[in-house]
Amino acid sequence: MTEAQPLHFAPSDEDLAQCVRCGLCLQHCPTFVQTGLETEGPRGRLYLMKALAEGIIEPTPNVVGHLDQCLQCRNCEAVCPSGVPYGRIMERTRAQILTGESAPREWRMRSAFLRRIVASPTSLSAFASALRLYDASGLRSIAERLPFVGERALLAPSMRGKPFRDTGTLASPPNARQRVAILTGCIMAHAYGRVHRATVRVLARNGCEVVAPPQGCCGALHAHNGDLPKAMGLARANIDTFLDTRVDAIVVNSAGCGAAMKEYGELLAGDDEYREKAVQFSAIVKDVNEFLVGLPFDPPKARLERTVTYQDSCHLAHAQRISEAPRAIMRAIEGLDLIEMEHADRCCGSAGVYALTQPEMSLDLLDDKMAHVTATSAQIIATANPGCMAQLEAGVRRTKQDSRVVHVVELLAKAYSSERSS
Repeated sequence: MTEAQPLHFAPSDEDLAQCVRCGLCLQHCPTFVQTGLETEGPRGRLYLMKALAEGIIEPTPNVVGHLDQCLQCRNCEAVCPSGVPYGRIMERTRAQILTGESAPREWRMRSAFLRRIVASPTSLSAFASALRLYDASGLRSIAERLPFVGERALLAPSMRGKPFRDTGTLASPPNARQRVAILTGCIMAHAYGRVHRATVRVLARNGCEVVAPPQGCCGALHAHNGDLPKAMGLARANIDTFLDTRVDAIVVNSAGCGAAMKEYGELLAGDDEYREKAVQFSAIVKDVNEFLVGLPFDPPKARLERTVTYQDSCHLAHAQRISEAPRAIMRAIEGLDLIEMEHADRCCGSAGVYALTQPEMSLDLLDDKMAHVTATSAQIIATANPGCMAQLEAGVRRTKQDSRVVHVVELLAKAYSSERSS
């Protein structure tokens, strides 16, 4: 499949003109809150991106550094009274830089890694196996205690537990209410196969036939890092795969993936062949929390005595604007005590590959997040995205807390499984 190369990546004048410089976004931007610098906030970055688009400035290391430190959490977008499409502007600016002659070497290397490893099922499987061995051998534990490299090792993703490789029909309850497909994706299937298995059980328990066509990466990481041609190619592949499957909904348990897939229509707006199919595809993409609440789901009949706090995944709360659904699911589980943490919707510092490319800022944000977690005294930290799960697990190890990180859907699956023993 060919990857169409758009002739012009710079953000549109219309998008850039929407910012009225009010500054209401600043106190919602994690990097601005940490630094207090205008250039580390949305307003300052928009000035830089507008100047780049107009050719007033060049992508110097200083300019690129300020853009690279953006988490793309889109918190600013969620609170903007002018509706500035900040995420789209940042992606197109990064694409403009990445495809230019002066693209930073680090950006080119990052793009190559995402293309050759993350977007390749065979390469990703081998990479995940190596990481799994690294974890199991004890080398990770040693690396995390080493000076200079320990913090980077801490933030590297873990690959524990059985990967999820199932395809075809995964569940077929009698008198199914809906036929749905699940996104198994790339990293999620290797790092958190247990979440996919819990998702299948929960959907089946609620009367859904569940299928998983052979598939790969959704392209979210590529788009966030400026590789729009690759993101477009992956989007086309997913559109062909899932629309041919003919389902009522495509259920996604990764907030970042779900946000990207809901925006395929925007990503492929300039593609005459895929424009309408992309809109059709995005219309049936549902986050698993959103989908379950919309069914509605059957409340568990067993109690689950736990204290839990919830970390809003940025691309669920800010990009998809879904914050109540996961809380509604947890409140429906009898015995579960949901204790809200302060600044639950502020980024934990994961942000795709951000933890690996900006470890200092990532750790600062993680430390703040874990302080808010500690204040709740919760046994369980729930969230809705694999990157958040990995980051919070790193925080648990870093602070030596006696708590566990889970996906919201795992709590519901656990409550359902308890019905049989109660």
